Amino acid sequence: MPTLSVGRINRQPLANARGSEALVGQVSDLPLNRDRKGAASSAAQRGVTLLELLIVMVIIAVIAAVSYPTASAGLDSLRLRSAADRVMALLNLALDRADRVQQVVEIRVSPEENAISARSMDLTLNRTLELEAPIRIASVSRSSGSDAGDSEQRRFLLYPGGTPPRISIELESKEGRRRSVIVDPVTGMLHSEVVHP
Repeated sequence: MPTLSVGRINRQPLANARGSEALVGQVSDLPLNRDRKGAASSAAQRGVTLLELLIVMVIIAVIAAVSYPTASAGLDSLRLRSAADRVMALLNLALDRADRVQQVVEIRVSPEENAISARSMDLTLNRTLELEAPIRIASVSRSSGSDAGDSEQRRFLLYPGGTPPRISIELESKEGRRRSVIVDPVTGMLHSEVVHP
């Protein structure tokens, strides 16, 4: 059997069942031994130097340092808004229950436990919303508009067919942002607003 030279595929006829020939493609000649200069230049073109790697790492670190505060503030605002939406949903459920089922509903706000609960007198409605740790209940307003103490528990009663009391629950995030959930006694509607310092 004839030997082939390295780097080259020779044309050799292959016979199939009918006796016709097929050709195998030819690969260009590549010399096996290169000079050292050519080998070093091709290896340098394929690799990454330490300096290039350090430059890329510095660029990534600068981008991360610049974008972290913005991403953190965005997450903080999102958590605060989500907590306010859950408080509004619980208060809306309690208001709807008092109006439709004609039952007295008690709303209990406990800043110490960081929880809000709503329950009817026959306990067919008994829900508690516990807020996650980064968000806390900062204050609960009294009917006169003054704030209750930080750990003082407040109770509100919703009477069927009656005017709801003015409830204002202020939520605070870990970074000091505040959002207030308010029940308007005139319209009975709920709304949430950002509290500016």
